[in-house]
Amino acid sequence: MNRSQRKTDMSNTSTGLNKPPETYLRGKWLLVARLVWVSLALLIVVLNVLAVPAAIASTFLTPGVVRELHILGFSQALYLTLVIGMNGLCIGLYLAMAALLFWRRSHDRMAYFGSLTLLTFGGAVGGFQSDFTSSSLVWNLIVFVPFLVGQTTFLVFFYLFPSGRFVPRWTIWPTLLSVLYWCVMTADPDLNSGPLGTLILPFLLTTIIAQVYRYRRVSTFRERQQTKWLVFGFVLAMLIFILSRVLVFILPPAVLNSQVAGNLVGGGSADLALMLIPIFLGIAILRDRLFDIDLIINRTLVYGTLTGCVVGFYVLVVGYLGTLFRISGNLLIELLATGLIAVLFQPLRGWLQRSANRLLYGLRDEPYVVLASLGQRLKATLDANAVLPAIVATIQEALKLSYAAIEVKEGAVATLAASIGPLPVQGTLRLPLTYQSEPVGTLLIAPRRHDDALTPADVRLLDDLTLQIGVAVRTVRLTSDLQDLTRDLQRSREKLVSAREEERRRLRRDLHDGLGPMLSAVMLKVGLVRTLYQRDPVVTDGLLRQLESEIELIIADIRRLVYNLRPPALDELGLSGAVREYAARLGGEGQALKVTVEMPPALPHLPAAVEVAAYRIVQEAVTNVLRHAHAHTCRVRLLADVSLQIEIEDDGVGLDAAHATGVGLISMRERAEELGGSFILKQIQPCGTAIIAHLPLEVRGAETGAGAKE
Repeated sequence: MNRSQRKTDMSNTSTGLNKPPETYLRGKWLLVARLVWVSLALLIVVLNVLAVPAAIASTFLTPGVVRELHILGFSQALYLTLVIGMNGLCIGLYLAMAALLFWRRSHDRMAYFGSLTLLTFGGAVGGFQSDFTSSSLVWNLIVFVPFLVGQTTFLVFFYLFPSGRFVPRWTIWPTLLSVLYWCVMTADPDLNSGPLGTLILPFLLTTIIAQVYRYRRVSTFRERQQTKWLVFGFVLAMLIFILSRVLVFILPPAVLNSQVAGNLVGGGSADLALMLIPIFLGIAILRDRLFDIDLIINRTLVYGTLTGCVVGFYVLVVGYLGTLFRISGNLLIELLATGLIAVLFQPLRGWLQRSANRLLYGLRDEPYVVLASLGQRLKATLDANAVLPAIVATIQEALKLSYAAIEVKEGAVATLAASIGPLPVQGTLRLPLTYQSEPVGTLLIAPRRHDDALTPADVRLLDDLTLQIGVAVRTVRLTSDLQDLTRDLQRSREKLVSAREEERRRLRRDLHDGLGPMLSAVMLKVGLVRTLYQRDPVVTDGLLRQLESEIELIIADIRRLVYNLRPPALDELGLSGAVREYAARLGGEGQALKVTVEMPPALPHLPAAVEVAAYRIVQEAVTNVLRHAHAHTCRVRLLADVSLQIEIEDDGVGLDAAHATGVGLISMRERAEELGGSFILKQIQPCGTAIIAHLPLEVRGAETGAGAKE
């Protein structure tokens, strides 16, 4: 596979792109929801407009502020324009984004709920505050409802976002408790300053736990991107809040004690932070795929951290040297700090960029580090079974992949040998693994994002990795084959040892049960003959005749044992003569079966084990023909080329199921295979059976194997 092929875009497997029908509002429910939203929107706009004069009098233009503006010579009109404008811009942005979500996606339950949250939280909770309470219960409820809805929907939104379902299921209980909590706290605002005010912390903690669980276990790709957008907006808002608090340690006391500065700087920074929430929430719901959030996070991490480091280093150098030399505002010290920052800026930016890339994209831009890491893992891996899991773990960590796996090819079958991460439904890229142009397996990967294309850096790294992985897969296969051969060798050795012990047991039984009693009887009769040979010659002569018969039986028994160990005909006549002699005995003149033997005039020198195995195979095969085939002719053929080939053919009835797996056939197959040969049994057309056995001409340790088998 070339690089251009590997740059093929991943298939979009995001199930969150088109939400299922059950997440939509339809019919009368949609109509009711829209009426509720429009009613709340009108009410919130009216309440905010009515609250502006009261907010000016109670917050923005108090007598203290008026005096301070007069001292500073600052225009009240300009001041009010700034503070009212900043607050109005923040409220307007919430209302505008809520209206946009409502206009575009009011039929979508999650989008509608997000729109309702922005409308009530930004317009009621974060809007211009004033006391509209009166003796009218209806009016108090009208003012109370938007504020309560804004308080409750904000937390509930984070229990439901982004799918609109409670995940995990237990989050429904803290959701209900949070609604009850805000009902109590909204009814009596004085409780916020007491111990009950801290109960908001467990609810915030459970929302974080739920979002982390949802992101790691349940969310689809699109839902994860939506979560990133929203979290990114909240993190930026929190950073702005933190920076505004840091100003307390930098600004002079005169500014810190100024109400005008507090309303302009403090209020402005708070409004700026709050305005980020509707912007990023709207992007998360409407346009989460328009921009690359990962790239934005990358650049924000790099340049945000770089800015903080530069400012911190400048303040540290100037402050430390100023304190050391008791000099304040010295131009030389400031120039020195600026020069140090200029020298350190590029190395620091490069280090931060590499760190951010590693965090988001892995080590795709550092192939040497990946290869070195892979080498270290393989070096530390002693078990062959752990090699491929170590490789996929390294690849997954290095490239921040969602899934990586290796398939090992054995013939036409591919087996999954190692994997990490959940298997994606679609969008898996298959990269062939080769060793010396021979396919040995496949590397399966699923990128960080399901709609990502492989970057040139990814392609270069994968090209380098697949070469190394191919070698590793080939090595693992060879190791596995070697282990299989070792196990087969061990099993063969155990079979040989078992066969040897069985043969010893048979010899012991034959000697103990046969020759032993017979020799004992002979010994007793010899003693009796010695006692009687002078007193009773007739009885003695009868005993001697019995001894003669028993000794003949003993000799026959010994010959039988010796014959079973190795046929004497092989020592007397050789393999050729022994086969011909056996064939003549079973298929000579006057016999129903005619046996013919074909072989060269002289066979090469054969190991004893091969001779015994060949003779026994011929003997067993011809005996089977005589007993079961009902044949008229049987042809025995021996050839010696690269191996000793034995062929026995007959014109009988062939094999039936009862004799296809008989003891004799199994014995012949075992004799051939234990010497490293082969055994084939086949039918002959139109009738008959053929046995073909190949035995090696040289067998290492053949005598031992033959002896064990005999």
